[in-house]
Amino acid sequence: MPGRNLTRDEARERARLIGVEAYDIALDLTTGPTTFRSETVIRFTCAEPGAATFADLLAPEVHEVTLNGRALDPAQVFDGVRVALDGLAAENELRVVATCAYSRTGQGLHRFEDPVDGGVYTYTHFEPADARRLYVNFEQPDLKASFTFTVDAPEEWTVVSNAPEASREPVRAGVARWRFVPTERISTYITAIAAGTYHVVRDVYEGDGVTVPLGLLCRASLAEHLDVERLIGQTKAGFAFFHRADRFALPYPFGKYDQVFVPEYNIGAMENPGCVTFRDEYVFRSKVTEAAYEGRANTVLHEMAHMWFGDLVTMTWWDDLWLKESFADYMGTAAVAEATEYEDSWVSFAIRRKAWAYRQDQLPTTHPVVADIRDLEDAMLNFDGITYAKGASVLKQLVAYVGKDAFYAGSRQYFARHAYGNTGLEDLLSALEASSGRDLSTWSKAWLETTGMNRLVPEVEVDPDGVITSFAVRQEGEPPRPHRIAIGCFDDDGSGHLARVRRVEVDVTGPRTEVPELVGHPRSALILLNDDDLTYCKIAFDTVSAATALARLSDVDDSLARALIWSAMWNLARDAELPAREFVDLVLRHASGESRIAVVQMVLEQAESALEHYADPGWRAEGRARLAAGALRELRSAEPGSDHQLAWARCFGRTATGQEGLEFLRSLVAGDDEVEGLVVDKELTWLITETLAVEGFADATDIDSVLAGDDTAAGRQHAAACRAAVDSPEANAEAWRSVVESDELPNAMVDAVIRGFNRTSAPANLAPYTEPYFAALDRVWAERSIEIARRIVVGLYPMWDVSPELLRRTDDWLADDRRAPALRRLVVERRDDAARALRARAKDASAGRSA
Repeated sequence: MPGRNLTRDEARERARLIGVEAYDIALDLTTGPTTFRSETVIRFTCAEPGAATFADLLAPEVHEVTLNGRALDPAQVFDGVRVALDGLAAENELRVVATCAYSRTGQGLHRFEDPVDGGVYTYTHFEPADARRLYVNFEQPDLKASFTFTVDAPEEWTVVSNAPEASREPVRAGVARWRFVPTERISTYITAIAAGTYHVVRDVYEGDGVTVPLGLLCRASLAEHLDVERLIGQTKAGFAFFHRADRFALPYPFGKYDQVFVPEYNIGAMENPGCVTFRDEYVFRSKVTEAAYEGRANTVLHEMAHMWFGDLVTMTWWDDLWLKESFADYMGTAAVAEATEYEDSWVSFAIRRKAWAYRQDQLPTTHPVVADIRDLEDAMLNFDGITYAKGASVLKQLVAYVGKDAFYAGSRQYFARHAYGNTGLEDLLSALEASSGRDLSTWSKAWLETTGMNRLVPEVEVDPDGVITSFAVRQEGEPPRPHRIAIGCFDDDGSGHLARVRRVEVDVTGPRTEVPELVGHPRSALILLNDDDLTYCKIAFDTVSAATALARLSDVDDSLARALIWSAMWNLARDAELPAREFVDLVLRHASGESRIAVVQMVLEQAESALEHYADPGWRAEGRARLAAGALRELRSAEPGSDHQLAWARCFGRTATGQEGLEFLRSLVAGDDEVEGLVVDKELTWLITETLAVEGFADATDIDSVLAGDDTAAGRQHAAACRAAVDSPEANAEAWRSVVESDELPNAMVDAVIRGFNRTSAPANLAPYTEPYFAALDRVWAERSIEIARRIVVGLYPMWDVSPELLRRTDDWLADDRRAPALRRLVVERRDDAARALRARAKDASAGRSA
């Protein structure tokens, strides 16, 4: 029987054969810390009585299998992955009793014990296909059903699921039974429970003719940090936005709305209807900047958008994953911009989300927004920058193309026509065509069904008086696409700012588009293609504009325009057109003048990345010293207690070098020195301690001392990263063993150790691990969950050894085409990262020689 990697063809055949009506799922979470009891009854139909199919289940033991009253031998029908079912009737009932396992990898039912409050916290995460770790099912998105959960758990626990609680009653000493109302018809991957000693806050949203009970849940040890007023306020603002007559105009369809902040979570959040789960790093236990609150608000409203795009209407198969993720990414930003205090959230989208998309779209493994997903492993890897950020960028272009009113009108038609059902590309396009009157087939093929991105280049000619005599936009890249763009012209306004003096919108089609609207005007100091960020593309500058941008970026008076210039400069650095040292200098010249804290944080991260990956290794130490000196200067001059001060403090904390700088960091942690307004709290202390460990200024005793003051789940993860960052053969060996040779660490600890291991100050010391990496790949992929395997494959690729030899060694490994396609994809992507780094380093070295 085939393994756990369900294929699209198998899913189509099963969907053709059966229809699922309802599940009754009874869980007993009182049987011990490693396993739980799962009893499931499924009622389903079969279009061809007498046929055979299979159900999905990942469980260490199955005790009973009964099909239509006929007992089946578990040893004969269950292979650890699937339950074989034959002799189906027109109407069927399947009952399976199993012992299922708690997870420490963030998949299935994850179990966590809090070192501070002593409580137990469990939660589910199933996407794309891990509901089968909790109960037997037909694990594919188009076999929707109604689900009724019953959960036995310690009586002092809180238990929530997708639907409201129907009853709670004692069943024996210390144990209660929660029974929940049957859900609406939903897919298996968005069913959910969370059970444990959660702290709970309740509220209610009332408006638009509906009442929605609200809940916020987190660990008891984080309750003091849960900023209830802000989270509840943004949740209510989100409902009001989506309920508007000119938006979705369809009240939230799933009853109550709990938001659960959970530990050791693999992703940012998950849109389980009525039981949305978030990583509990979003409960900020230390000071964060306003950009962090904005980012969290975006996640909150992204998940809320899924209640309609994804939960109410769900893609038929993972090929159309974009039908939920691209829309939620777009709608989350739109809702934040229109319904919260973060009115300029499209600036953050332009600088951060699109950077993710641009990177992904330039990899050799890039794929269309509407992807070709052959199986579940393919699906797992397509939760990426294409599906999310490129898709959202393309939708922004679509909104500009069809008009906002038509876009939302089409969405409303789509919900009405397909509520509680499944769809594909054509279903959405037909609704948007009906509302807009436009034929979207050509647009779809250009934007959704092809790969890659275009680069738009200005071509400017002027006369001796500086008046534009010709202006055109050249489109590079295949295929050429239709772009609706704005072109902004910026000149000095007399007060030291570069202000927009002219703006034209134009449809760019084909390889070259003339722009007669700019002819006859004086050429401006800065001409910005894709002003207002209407389309998805890379942009170039003419010679004059490039010089202006480098010299006067911080003088541009429009925050989105600045973000677009920053983004373009980062793309130039990644493409080995702008030397890494010049990008770092650009950051040092202009980041201090940037008002948008989200942009400041992003460009500081990019400057650090440029040093690590794209700078000539011979210049890297000097570059780091320059960045650290600049960060310290800005830290001291920033407004005390401001977000900018904290951003510069973090940058200095990561980049400090040399005796004086490192001693200053150590004195900050010890409290022997201070910067006015800067609070060296737990998270900043750990950030600094990790750098000190990397540089040999903190040892095991120092790490243990910091941990003693923060012996929390987060503190233990930070301590693991710090220990792995110590530059010694012993620390390296232990980090490698704990992640690669052992499977005892939970997912969050794996992440921490890999981060520390890669932070070595002497990359050559990791050279002994290059060959073991390649030797371990097949075993890791075969033996670990895909979540953990992906972390290891990506995180431990030998970027410490970027060289032509590494590329050759990778090519040798890839030459064996028998390897799993998803594994090969990850390695191909990392090889591309290494090749890009080599090109950029050569460019930077050349700039150094010519300086």
